[in-house]
Amino acid sequence: MPGGRLTQQDRQRIAAGLADGLSYAEIARRLDRTTSTISREVARNGGPSGYRPQQAHQATVQRARRGTRTPAPPRAAGVPSGAVEEEIIELAVRSGMPRMTARVHVDLLLSEDGRRTAAELTRRLNVSPASVSVAVNFLVEHGYVRRERDPQRRRDIYVIDDDAWYHSIVVSSQQTLASAQAALAAAETIGLDSPVGQRLSRAGTFLERVIQDMRESADRWRSLLT
Repeated sequence: MPGGRLTQQDRQRIAAGLADGLSYAEIARRLDRTTSTISREVARNGGPSGYRPQQAHQATVQRARRGTRTPAPPRAAGVPSGAVEEEIIELAVRSGMPRMTARVHVDLLLSEDGRRTAAELTRRLNVSPASVSVAVNFLVEHGYVRRERDPQRRRDIYVIDDDAWYHSIVVSSQQTLASAQAALAAAETIGLDSPVGQRLSRAGTFLERVIQDMRESADRWRSLLT
Protein backbone atom coordinates (compact mmCIF):
# COMPACT_ATOMS: atom_id res chain seq x y z
CA MET A 1 0.00 0.00 0.00
CA PRO A 2 1.39 3.46 -0.85
CA GLY A 3 1.89 5.63 2.19
CA GLY A 4 4.35 7.29 4.54
CA ARG A 5 5.28 10.91 4.85
CA LEU A 6 6.33 12.83 1.79
CA THR A 7 10.05 13.50 1.67
CA GLN A 8 11.77 16.61 0.36
CA GLN A 9 12.68 14.65 -2.77
CA ASP A 10 9.02 13.67 -3.19
CA ARG A 11 8.04 17.31 -3.04
CA GLN A 12 10.64 18.23 -5.63
CA ARG A 13 9.22 15.57 -7.92
CA ILE A 14 5.71 16.94 -7.32
CA ALA A 15 6.88 20.42 -8.32
CA ALA A 16 8.56 19.01 -11.43
CA GLY A 17 5.40 17.13 -12.35
CA LEU A 18 3.26 20.26 -11.96
CA ALA A 19 5.72 22.22 -14.12
CA ASP A 20 5.43 19.52 -16.80
CA GLY A 21 1.64 19.73 -16.70
CA LEU A 22 1.16 16.21 -15.31
CA SER A 23 -2.13 15.33 -13.65
CA TYR A 24 -2.28 14.63 -9.93
CA ALA A 25 -3.08 11.02 -10.77
CA GLU A 26 0.07 10.66 -12.87
CA ILE A 27 2.25 12.35 -10.22
CA ALA A 28 0.74 10.04 -7.60
CA ARG A 29 1.44 6.99 -9.74
CA ARG A 30 5.09 7.97 -10.19
CA LEU A 31 5.51 8.48 -6.44
CA ASP A 32 3.47 5.41 -5.49
CA ARG A 33 1.01 7.58 -3.57
CA THR A 34 -2.72 8.16 -3.68
CA THR A 35 -4.12 10.98 -5.80
CA SER A 36 -5.73 12.52 -2.73
CA THR A 37 -2.32 12.70 -1.02
CA ILE A 38 -0.93 14.75 -3.88
CA SER A 39 -4.00 16.99 -4.17
CA ARG A 40 -3.97 17.73 -0.42
CA GLU A 41 -0.23 18.44 -0.48
CA VAL A 42 -0.58 20.92 -3.34
CA ALA A 43 -3.78 22.51 -2.03
CA ARG A 44 -2.29 23.29 1.40
CA ASN A 45 0.96 24.65 -0.04
CA GLY A 46 0.06 27.31 -2.54
CA GLY A 47 -1.95 25.43 -5.17
CA PRO A 48 -0.74 24.27 -8.61
CA SER A 49 0.64 27.66 -9.63
CA GLY A 50 2.20 28.53 -6.26
CA TYR A 51 3.61 25.23 -5.06
CA ARG A 52 7.23 25.47 -3.85
CA PRO A 53 8.81 22.20 -2.65
CA GLN A 54 11.32 23.73 -0.21
CA GLN A 55 8.74 25.94 1.50
CA ALA A 56 6.22 23.08 1.57
CA HIS A 57 8.75 20.79 3.25
CA GLN A 58 9.75 23.42 5.81
CA ALA A 59 6.11 24.13 6.65
CA THR A 60 5.48 20.41 7.19
CA VAL A 61 8.51 20.10 9.47
CA GLN A 62 7.38 23.09 11.52
CA ARG A 63 3.88 21.69 11.89
CA ALA A 64 5.30 18.38 13.02
CA ARG A 65 7.47 20.11 15.65
CA ARG A 66 4.49 22.01 16.99
CA GLY A 67 2.38 18.90 16.88
CA THR A 68 -0.40 20.81 15.17
CA ARG A 69 -1.88 20.96 11.73
CA THR A 70 -2.30 24.09 9.69
CA PRO A 71 -5.73 25.48 10.54
CA ALA A 72 -7.98 25.66 7.53
CA PRO A 73 -9.52 29.05 6.77
CA PRO A 74 -13.24 29.31 7.56
CA ARG A 75 -15.44 28.28 4.66
CA ALA A 76 -19.07 28.84 3.90
CA ALA A 77 -21.37 25.98 4.78
CA GLY A 78 -21.56 23.41 2.02
CA VAL A 79 -18.45 24.63 0.16
CA PRO A 80 -15.96 21.80 -0.57
CA SER A 81 -12.46 21.86 0.90
CA GLY A 82 -9.44 22.72 -1.23
CA ALA A 83 -8.60 19.04 -1.65
CA VAL A 84 -12.09 18.30 -2.91
CA GLU A 85 -11.93 21.24 -5.31
CA GLU A 86 -8.68 19.85 -6.70
CA GLU A 87 -10.28 16.43 -7.14
CA ILE A 88 -13.10 18.01 -9.16
CA ILE A 89 -10.57 19.89 -11.28
CA GLU A 90 -8.67 16.67 -11.84
CA LEU A 91 -11.81 14.92 -13.09
CA ALA A 92 -12.41 17.75 -15.56
CA VAL A 93 -8.80 17.53 -16.78
CA ARG A 94 -9.12 13.78 -17.28
CA SER A 95 -12.20 14.39 -19.42
CA GLY A 96 -10.09 16.57 -21.73
CA MET A 97 -10.58 20.10 -20.39
CA PRO A 98 -7.41 22.24 -20.16
CA ARG A 99 -6.27 22.62 -16.55
CA MET A 100 -6.59 26.41 -16.40
CA THR A 101 -10.03 26.21 -17.96
CA ALA A 102 -10.99 23.56 -15.42
CA ARG A 103 -9.83 25.80 -12.56
CA VAL A 104 -11.96 28.68 -13.83
CA HIS A 105 -14.93 26.39 -14.41
CA VAL A 106 -14.76 24.90 -10.91
CA ASP A 107 -14.33 28.31 -9.28
CA LEU A 108 -17.50 29.47 -11.03
CA LEU A 109 -19.28 26.23 -10.26
CA LEU A 110 -18.56 26.51 -6.53
CA SER A 111 -19.33 30.22 -6.20
CA GLU A 112 -22.45 30.96 -4.20
CA ASP A 113 -24.36 32.68 -7.00
CA GLY A 114 -22.46 31.19 -9.94
CA ARG A 115 -21.25 34.60 -11.10
CA ARG A 116 -17.78 36.11 -11.39
CA THR A 117 -16.14 38.92 -13.33
CA ALA A 118 -12.86 38.39 -15.14
CA ALA A 119 -11.13 40.55 -12.52
CA GLU A 120 -12.52 38.40 -9.70
CA LEU A 121 -11.35 35.22 -11.40
CA THR A 122 -7.90 36.70 -11.98
CA ARG A 123 -7.58 37.71 -8.34
CA ARG A 124 -9.00 34.51 -6.86
CA LEU A 125 -6.90 32.16 -8.99
CA ASN A 126 -3.78 34.34 -8.94
CA VAL A 127 -3.32 34.09 -12.71
CA SER A 128 -2.97 36.54 -15.57
CA PRO A 129 -5.99 38.23 -17.20
CA ALA A 130 -4.94 36.62 -20.49
CA SER A 131 -5.18 33.13 -18.95
CA VAL A 132 -8.66 33.89 -17.64
CA SER A 133 -9.70 35.30 -21.02
CA VAL A 134 -8.65 32.12 -22.85
CA ALA A 135 -10.40 29.94 -20.27
CA VAL A 136 -13.73 31.79 -20.24
CA ASN A 137 -13.79 31.99 -24.04
CA PHE A 138 -13.46 28.19 -24.15
CA LEU A 139 -16.21 27.77 -21.54
CA VAL A 140 -18.57 30.15 -23.35
CA GLU A 141 -17.87 28.53 -26.72
CA HIS A 142 -18.64 25.07 -25.35
CA GLY A 143 -21.79 26.15 -23.50
CA TYR A 144 -20.47 25.68 -19.96
CA VAL A 145 -21.03 29.32 -19.01
CA ARG A 146 -22.70 32.35 -20.53
CA ARG A 147 -21.48 35.91 -20.79
CA GLU A 148 -23.59 38.78 -19.46
CA ARG A 149 -22.86 42.49 -19.77
CA ASP A 150 -22.99 44.85 -16.81
CA PRO A 151 -24.08 48.10 -18.51
CA GLN A 152 -23.43 50.26 -15.47
CA ARG A 153 -19.82 49.21 -14.93
CA ARG A 154 -19.13 48.24 -18.55
CA ARG A 155 -17.73 44.82 -17.78
CA ASP A 156 -18.54 41.21 -18.60
CA ILE A 157 -19.90 38.84 -15.99
CA TYR A 158 -19.52 35.10 -16.47
CA VAL A 159 -22.41 33.02 -15.24
CA ILE A 160 -22.90 29.32 -14.68
CA ASP A 161 -26.39 28.14 -13.85
CA ASP A 162 -28.24 24.83 -13.87
CA ASP A 163 -29.23 25.16 -17.51
CA ALA A 164 -25.56 25.37 -18.48
CA TRP A 165 -25.36 21.57 -18.31
CA TYR A 166 -28.08 21.28 -20.95
CA HIS A 167 -26.44 23.84 -23.22
CA SER A 168 -23.03 22.17 -22.93
CA ILE A 169 -24.56 18.90 -24.12
CA VAL A 170 -26.28 20.68 -27.02
CA VAL A 171 -23.02 22.34 -28.12
CA SER A 172 -21.08 19.09 -27.82
CA SER A 173 -23.72 17.17 -29.77
CA GLN A 174 -23.69 19.76 -32.55
CA GLN A 175 -19.93 19.41 -32.90
CA THR A 176 -20.14 15.61 -33.01
CA LEU A 177 -23.04 15.76 -35.44
CA ALA A 178 -20.92 17.89 -37.76
CA SER A 179 -18.25 15.18 -37.70
CA ALA A 180 -20.85 12.52 -38.45
CA GLN A 181 -22.21 14.49 -41.41
CA ALA A 182 -18.68 15.06 -42.71
CA ALA A 183 -18.02 11.31 -42.57
CA LEU A 184 -21.25 10.56 -44.44
CA ALA A 185 -20.46 13.18 -47.10
CA ALA A 186 -16.96 11.75 -47.53
CA ALA A 187 -18.44 8.26 -47.85
CA GLU A 188 -20.70 9.46 -50.68
CA THR A 189 -17.77 11.13 -52.44
CA ILE A 190 -15.46 8.13 -52.16
CA GLY A 191 -18.21 5.69 -53.03
CA LEU A 192 -20.32 3.41 -50.84
CA ASP A 193 -19.14 0.39 -52.78
CA SER A 194 -15.55 0.84 -51.58
CA PRO A 195 -14.18 -0.40 -48.22
CA VAL A 196 -13.26 3.14 -47.14
CA GLY A 197 -16.66 4.52 -48.12
CA GLN A 198 -18.43 1.74 -46.23
CA ARG A 199 -16.26 2.35 -43.16
CA LEU A 200 -16.98 6.07 -43.17
CA SER A 201 -20.68 5.47 -43.73
CA ARG A 202 -20.91 3.10 -40.76
CA ALA A 203 -19.04 5.54 -38.51
CA GLY A 204 -21.15 8.51 -39.61
CA THR A 205 -24.41 6.64 -39.17
CA PHE A 206 -23.37 5.39 -35.73
CA LEU A 207 -22.44 8.88 -34.52
CA GLU A 208 -25.60 10.38 -35.99
CA ARG A 209 -27.85 7.88 -34.18
CA VAL A 210 -26.00 8.26 -30.86
CA ILE A 211 -26.23 12.06 -31.00
CA GLN A 212 -29.91 11.87 -31.81
CA ASP A 213 -30.50 9.69 -28.75
CA MET A 214 -28.40 11.99 -26.58
CA ARG A 215 -30.29 15.11 -27.68
CA GLU A 216 -33.64 13.42 -27.08
CA SER A 217 -32.50 12.31 -23.63
CA ALA A 218 -31.26 15.83 -22.77
CA ASP A 219 -34.59 17.32 -23.83
CA ARG A 220 -36.52 14.68 -21.89
CA TRP A 221 -34.64 15.24 -18.63
CA ARG A 222 -34.06 19.00 -18.89
CA SER A 223 -36.89 19.63 -16.41
CA LEU A 224 -34.67 18.14 -13.67
CA LEU A 225 -32.51 21.25 -13.90
CA THR A 226 -35.34 23.67 -13.15
